[in-house]
Amino acid sequence: MVPDPFERLRSLGFDDDAARVLADHFVDAEERGKAGHGLSRVDWLETLDDVDSAARPLRTLDEPGYEQWDGNGALGYLTLDAIVRSTLEDPPPRARVIVGRRTFPTGMLGYWVRRLAEGGLVAALTATSPRRLGSPAGGPKLTGTNPLAIAIPSSDGDPVVADVSMGKVTYGAVLAGLADEADLVPFGEESSHKAFALAVGLQLLVDALAGEEHGVVLVVARPEHDPVPAFRALAGGVRLPGD
Repeated sequence: MVPDPFERLRSLGFDDDAARVLADHFVDAEERGKAGHGLSRVDWLETLDDVDSAARPLRTLDEPGYEQWDGNGALGYLTLDAIVRSTLEDPPPRARVIVGRRTFPTGMLGYWVRRLAEGGLVAALTATSPRRLGSPAGGPKLTGTNPLAIAIPSSDGDPVVADVSMGKVTYGAVLAGLADEADLVPFGEESSHKAFALAVGLQLLVDALAGEEHGVVLVVARPEHDPVPAFRALAGGVRLPGD
């Protein structure tokens, strides 16, 4: 049984709702074997002096098909939770692009898109973070690990969720003592230039829409088809991403 960090988060000044949002995320990460995004993050939060536990995100622009949010000093987890809740309460007629600025840290992106897929929406989400990846050819750190998460809902109630960081390891794994900071390089070994190219593309995509402070870009849409059951049948029992 994974311990519930709720009371530790309450002791940091978070109210019941915010502490529950954070605790649920960290416990889910632990249960999925993603310790770098799990309870080690509570340890990390306890070391920070600049966490504003009372801050809450703001929706600053609301147009048909497009929204902008500002973290407003809140943890990125709380910003994404607000975006997900709002989207599920008022899903788009067809599709919506949602941009968030000042959203660090965002945690396990698959967690957020899974909630959207369980609510019947196709979702793709990326987020930037401090610059930790350089080119395989050398030089300065240029991008965050810039994960990309995609979730596809299914009529069988079991969405497919792909969540991939562009780093060989995540910074969370370093924080949790599971990896060395020297391993913060693009994944792929001799093909790592491909992960680096994706990291650069995602970095500049988010920077262009959210600004240079850490941000997120989320695309949600109502599905036109239901491909997952047939794909699972085709896979013949092979474990799919997110299972």
